[in-house]
Amino acid sequence: MAKVLKIAGLVIGAGVLAFALYVSWAWDRVWDVPLPELHASTDPAIIARGEALVRGPAHCVACHVGSPADYVKSVTGTQVPLAGGFPFKLGPIGTLYTGNLTPDGETGIGRYTDPQIARMLRHGVRPDGVGSIPLLMPFGEMSDDDVVAILSYLRAQPPLRRVVPANEWTVLGKVIKSFAAVTKPLVDVNPPRTAPPSAPTVERGKYLAVSVANCVGCHSPIDEMTGRFTGPRLTGALTPQEPAPFEDADMNRWFLPPNITPLKGSALMRFPDCATFVARFKFGGRKHAGSSMPWELFSRMSEEDLGAICAFLLTEPASGSPAPEDPTVPAPSS
Repeated sequence: MAKVLKIAGLVIGAGVLAFALYVSWAWDRVWDVPLPELHASTDPAIIARGEALVRGPAHCVACHVGSPADYVKSVTGTQVPLAGGFPFKLGPIGTLYTGNLTPDGETGIGRYTDPQIARMLRHGVRPDGVGSIPLLMPFGEMSDDDVVAILSYLRAQPPLRRVVPANEWTVLGKVIKSFAAVTKPLVDVNPPRTAPPSAPTVERGKYLAVSVANCVGCHSPIDEMTGRFTGPRLTGALTPQEPAPFEDADMNRWFLPPNITPLKGSALMRFPDCATFVARFKFGGRKHAGSSMPWELFSRMSEEDLGAICAFLLTEPASGSPAPEDPTVPAPSS
């Protein structure tokens, strides 16, 4: 019996050692993902297109600021520098900080080449080759010309020096990052060279909802470990989202993005037609102060693009459960 226990102990010890060695290698491993040959332009029209994306449907300005107060200013129209530093507190996993997107040569994107930044946008691989979390910036299928437009706008900003803290991963966070598929770079992507033209078409709406505005990522039931859908897309989220830090928001009420398929009783079907849908986004504003959806940024989209999203949503299979009138739920217990 003693010999058996000794062998079992050795086997368990070897397993623990192998596990620890794998995590120490995998959690911040370097990925061999090619650099996209995409480069910024100085064309004013391309820069303006990039600004419309960054400060509109791609909602970069909602995250790459320095504080909750900056978030409120940024989404409501103030030109807050995109110098990053906003903390995403992920509980037992750790805290992540958004990067400095100004062209500062020491602390911002001025340190990196255009292809390195394009790879980060598209694949979730940092300039040093280490994998990031593409779920937080899911632009794998964004077109080449839209990536170039964003690069061009970011390069045209005034540089601002801001040292952003390094991400703080706990031991559990490193283990999860080593194994969870959702934390791996996006390698199986097939982005178009050009985006569908701005028009109220299903093709344009699908591109915006899936590849730019991330409607699918927020309004779908997704396994947080694998990143895979656990039910039909756009039928509503299963994980509540933290409220936006507006002054009059109830931080004890979190939000579940609702079903937006053409199912009877869904949030989409509360609109009698696409014209009403467009008007809601352009002029309706926030119904809940703490809504996690950046209504202000989406209101900056053109009527054609908003109409395109509506047209696309109406083509999706009606599925899931009706959306509740109140999308809020109690804050998760810590």
